[in-house]
Amino acid sequence: MFVMGNFVAAVADLLNSLLTIYSWAILIRVLLSWVSPDPFNPIVQFLVRVTDPYLELFRRIIPPIGMMDISPIIALVVLNVAQRFLVKTLLDWSMTLR
Repeated sequence: MFVMGNFVAAVADLLNSLLTIYSWAILIRVLLSWVSPDPFNPIVQFLVRVTDPYLELFRRIIPPIGMMDISPIIALVVLNVAQRFLVKTLLDWSMTLR
């Protein structure tokens, strides 16, 4: 059963890494929005394509306050809570399987 425990721990580590990278992508996109980058830049297009579906969920719920869009802040908080919950749950489960 230790093999299954190790597999679940590896999945937890991978999930943690992926969610961390996604959080950084959202943060970089927010920082880039302050400097008005070239919209035809492939890196900017990639960041928009990757982060827009997740951010749109929050933009529908939370309207902009004046000129400030706080949906990325809420999106990052929700992503962080989900990351902590899912990764910790998987790691605890992997310990019971060992």
